[in-house]
Parts: sequence; structure tokens; C-alpha cells
Amino acid sequence: MKHLLKPLEPPFSPDIEAILARYPRTKSGYLLRLFRLFANSTRFLTDKGVANLLDTESPLSLREREIVILRTTANKNCEYEWGIHVSIFSRQADLTEEQVAATRTGDPNVACWPEDDRLLIHCVDDICQYAKIQEKNYAAFQDHWTAEQQLEILSLCGNYHTISFVANSARLENEEIGARFPASC
Repeated sequence: MKHLLKPLEPPFSPDIEAILARYPRTKSGYLLRLFRLFANSTRFLTDKGVANLLDTESPLSLREREIVILRTTANKNCEYEWGIHVSIFSRQADLTEEQVAATRTGDPNVACWPEDDRLLIHCVDDICQYAKIQEKNYAAFQDHWTAEQQLEILSLCGNYHTISFVANSARLENEEIGARFPASC
């Protein structure tokens, strides 16, 4: 018997419904496919999934947080999650269209990035490729971000690796509201 990893449809069991009530929804009340996919496991929804989906107490700026998320999901080829974050957060994070596209297509050294953002992208790329910050970037990483912020960057990369693994493995269909990867990819 196959056990399909796919988004659940309502009605949900009372325990799942209670947990999902804490998850963000669109203005129309729509619950994203990803969250309904998480609902296959109460343990994943509460303990093993991703912590603080909309963490407003992050020691990182919204811009830094979104750069980490967009670059991580782009590195993991997760158009689903990249597209959701582009659609919902990129404007609030003051990312230009060119910068958004560059999270997927660009070398970290392209001219659209200020120096601080460039360093962050190099560090995210290091984490995604090597599971650590490379020596050439490590001193600058330590100088630029506090220990709390460094842990936050590492945690975000880890959380969005998990989200990318889940969404990609489940072959999750993009949301209608989600942006698509730039055509040059």
C-alpha cells in the first residue's frame, strides 16, 4: 500500500484542526498546501517541522531574513517556497525585482547587491553547499552579525532546507499566489 505525501483536505480531525488554527492563512482564509502537507503528522506540525513560521522576534531584519530564505530555497530548487516568499514578503523587505531575480539566478557579486547583502548571500551559499561558513567568509560573518544573529541565519537555512525537502519530495504544486522562478533558469 502506498502512503502518499500530499496535502490533506478539510475537514481535518479535531486535533489537527486545533494545531492548524495557529498557522497563517491568506486573507480569504485559505491554508497553503505546504501547511496542509504538514498535517499528515501532528508531530511534524508541532515538534519536528519548522519553528516560528512568521517569527516577528527574529534578531535579523526582515530584509536579511528574506534574503536567507530566498537564497536557501533557490539553492534547493524549491520554487514553491521561493515563490510564496517573493509574493508575500519581498516588497516589505525592500527587495527590488532585480534583487529578487538575483536570489535565484545571480552571482552574489552582481551590482544590485549592497556589500552587506552580498556577504549574507555568500554565507548562505556556503551553508547550503558546505554545511558551514567557509574560511574566506567566516571572519566577516562573525564581525557583521552577533552570535544570536549568526545562530538565526544558520537556523533559517536549516528550516528552509527542511521545507524545500518536504515541498520538493511531495512534488507540491505551486500556489496561485506564488511567484515563479525567473525564466532564465
